[in-house]
Amino acid sequence: MLKTYTGSCHCGALKFEADLDLSLSTYRCNCSICRRTRFWPAVAREGGFRILSGAGEMTQYTFNTHKNHHYFCKHCGVRAFGIGNDTPMGKMYGVNVGCLDGLTDEELSGLQITYVDGLHDRFEAPTHFRHL
Repeated sequence: MLKTYTGSCHCGALKFEADLDLSLSTYRCNCSICRRTRFWPAVAREGGFRILSGAGEMTQYTFNTHKNHHYFCKHCGVRAFGIGNDTPMGKMYGVNVGCLDGLTDEELSGLQITYVDGLHDRFEAPTHFRHL
């Protein structure tokens, strides 16, 4: 069921809200940036992600095709979200579940995870993924 969650980066410079259905899968990817930052997103559809404060405190990073945008806090370095413009589901917001307010360890442990082989541009599980 779709629910509105609030969240922030580590230092609180960025605050946001996102409409997420955490009964659906979250994602772990082995691409070069997700693997290095340990990014763990839940998906918000277009219009389902809103920055409440701190938009100017973010820095954007793109690479390769420059179609997907990765946002980091300028102060604490946390990657709270990214915008996927070229995904199998169209435009979406990847919201880092570790940045959501109020989720317990028990709730985080119960989230479904789909593993994606982004390193090879395939929307299927890589051969090895336990490290993700």
